Amino acid sequence: MKKTDSALVINDQKIILVKNKTRLDKIQLFIKKHYIGYLFLAPFIIFFTIFVVAPVVVAFGTSFTNYNMLQKPSFVGLTNYKLLFLDDKVFLTALKNTLTFACIVGPIGYLLSFIAAWIINQLRMRTAFALAFYAPSITSGVAMSTVFLVLFSGDSKGYINHFLLQIGLIDTPILWNLDPKYIMFVIIFISLWMSMGTGFLVFLAGLQSISKEYYEAGAIDGVKNKVQELFLLTLPMMKPQLLFGAINSIVGSFGVFDIAVSVAGMPSPNYAGHTIVGHLYDYAFIRFQMGYASSIAVVLFMITFILGRVVMRLLSSKDE
Repeated sequence: MKKTDSALVINDQKIILVKNKTRLDKIQLFIKKHYIGYLFLAPFIIFFTIFVVAPVVVAFGTSFTNYNMLQKPSFVGLTNYKLLFLDDKVFLTALKNTLTFACIVGPIGYLLSFIAAWIINQLRMRTAFALAFYAPSITSGVAMSTVFLVLFSGDSKGYINHFLLQIGLIDTPILWNLDPKYIMFVIIFISLWMSMGTGFLVFLAGLQSISKEYYEAGAIDGVKNKVQELFLLTLPMMKPQLLFGAINSIVGSFGVFDIAVSVAGMPSPNYAGHTIVGHLYDYAFIRFQMGYASSIAVVLFMITFILGRVVMRLLSSKDE
């Protein structure tokens, strides 16, 4: 029995050695086959780790500390998060404003970008129209807000106030950027005008990449009009572009800051235009409370990350 057991043990060891050797051979073969590609990819991975992954990890760690940039960070556990959700009423206002903004500008801007790209793709001078729609997004939010504040000026010389006074809809000028009732409306309006950004170009490129043969085959199978083509052929073949546009829309809508500050100031009247990024900026670069600011950044990161995962689940092109 002992000899048999020892023989079995030896055989098992030989099998393990053979398996390990096989795995090493596979790893070496994989490295030899793909090492050039990974060498080209290495600079991106290094910079992505340094400038994206590392700051997120540092912010997550700093959110559990009390750190004012003058003294060493001191661990406070979940105190920052407790203060954020239980005691900081301004943050709750900023969260409500940001969610309101994101729920309106995100979906509407996303749909407008796709519809504009779909219509322009069927026109002859598509390049000129694409440039006209994309141009507002190239301009910075501060510059675009300055232009629109001429329209939304709070005196009688503002274009909108002047028009409303002329037709008799109002008796006194509306303080568009000072009255809390109208501040968010102005911010949303300007943001929607600037929403034709990268997502619009991606949609347009995706539409142009679809071969006409699919539409010809669809016509043979009974697809009668452009609307049926859109829902039966175009949208299913554009899931990668739709996903990219949705992620951009989520990140952009939750990251609103410069337009809100340009329109309503910092802080805005009654915090009507205060956003999460504005709250983060306040505590990070005005009060220098980096621990508390990091907790705000982590909350914002988690919101966008969760929504991003949901969108990826819905628009993933992989069949599960």
